[in-house]
Amino acid sequence: MTEITCDAFFGGAVKVFQPKKGFRAGTDSLLLATALPAETDGQVLELGTGAGGAFLPAMHRLKAAHFTGLEKDPAAIALARRGLDENGFVDRACIVEGDAGALDPDWQNRFDLVFSNPPFFEAGAIQAPGDGKSDAYLESITLKDWLNAMLFALRPKGTFVLVHRAADLAKILVVIERQSGEIAVMPVHSYPGEDAKRVLVRARKGLRSGPMRLLEPRYLYERKGGERTEWARAMQQDGAGLSWN
Repeated sequence: MTEITCDAFFGGAVKVFQPKKGFRAGTDSLLLATALPAETDGQVLELGTGAGGAFLPAMHRLKAAHFTGLEKDPAAIALARRGLDENGFVDRACIVEGDAGALDPDWQNRFDLVFSNPPFFEAGAIQAPGDGKSDAYLESITLKDWLNAMLFALRPKGTFVLVHRAADLAKILVVIERQSGEIAVMPVHSYPGEDAKRVLVRARKGLRSGPMRLLEPRYLYERKGGERTEWARAMQQDGAGLSWN
């Protein structure tokens, strides 16, 4: 049997159950959860929920919203549902088994907010990941199709939030700029002087494209090998929301 850990997120405010070996939620999940608008009070969808590494912290922050998670791995679904129960979130969430490449037609234009941390790599582009990591790292559908699935489920004027590799930003913009507006991109660096490894992307479906906003970069560490920045500590320990202003 796979050994499971109970990990404390947001300084212990949220419990996340995940395999001790294999893919484990971390900084990317918290970046995504804290990038969501806390005032959201409608229907929220995450594509690729996994064990709930972003889903459960997001529920902690967006207390007035009802959440739906889509995940294809039954083992991950079981862990995410355990997290819902342990955190007291069962009454305002459901997790559905399914694939982002085959969304229920009834989900079209249904959700006020859709967020995701899609798999990063095409199959064959990298050495095979270790046990339990393939679904998290390797695409089952193309990034373009994943983004289109997010936009399919999002209602007009709804909000789209994504965390992904900075190297794929051009691919992301090609897809979303034709279907959304108020696009904002926040680069995330490990420390000053290093290239951005991640980007957070936010947009609203169906609005005029207009000029894209490239926001001030964020740094996780003061310097290479140094302490975490004040912003990173606040995000990880307190669930402090990211400002898109």
